[in-house]
Amino acid sequence: MNEELMGKVKYDANGLVPAIAQDARTGTVLMQAYMNKESLGLTLETGCATYYSRSRKQLWTKGETSGHVQKVVSLSLDCDYDCVLLQVEQTGPACHTGARSCFFNSAPGPEAQANASLLYDLYDLIAGRKENPVEGSYTNYLFEKGIDKILKKIGEESAEVIIASKNEGTDELRYEAADLLYHLLVLMNEKGLSLDELFAELQKRRK
Repeated sequence: MNEELMGKVKYDANGLVPAIAQDARTGTVLMQAYMNKESLGLTLETGCATYYSRSRKQLWTKGETSGHVQKVVSLSLDCDYDCVLLQVEQTGPACHTGARSCFFNSAPGPEAQANASLLYDLYDLIAGRKENPVEGSYTNYLFEKGIDKILKKIGEESAEVIIASKNEGTDELRYEAADLLYHLLVLMNEKGLSLDELFAELQKRRK
């Protein structure tokens, strides 16, 4: 964003403009916050999303304490120049709850979500549990027990997928396949293998 475009930003009476952070890979809306002129300038200067906290009355850079930084890929304004859209590379979950996105409170009704985005959501939720344990979480139980327990569950779930495949219908197979995929994502988190690396490997195999 050049100086001329920055000059067109329409701040509210408090000198703020809403800013929406969107995952540049999947299009998932991650969070909404506010910027003032200074935080917008710092964002453009550093390439890291910096916002203004209305409650603390100060600037804050996303991930400065949690490590869940947002590297800005692109920044644009809406047609009225009163809303900022950040396309970012999100490290870890965007939400303080450990969820990938702050927008997880869905209204009843049909949901449409890209499959890749759903996998990223689940992967990041698992990563969030590892970094910020939640009492009673099955995911944390697996991490606490360690690699041998996770591998044992992978073996058990693989066997259950095989058994379900021998039965009529697909309901049982769907359930067991989902269990296997979940435990595989736990294993990937434990070993530090990202979904991007997995997708890159699959991409190489396309013929």
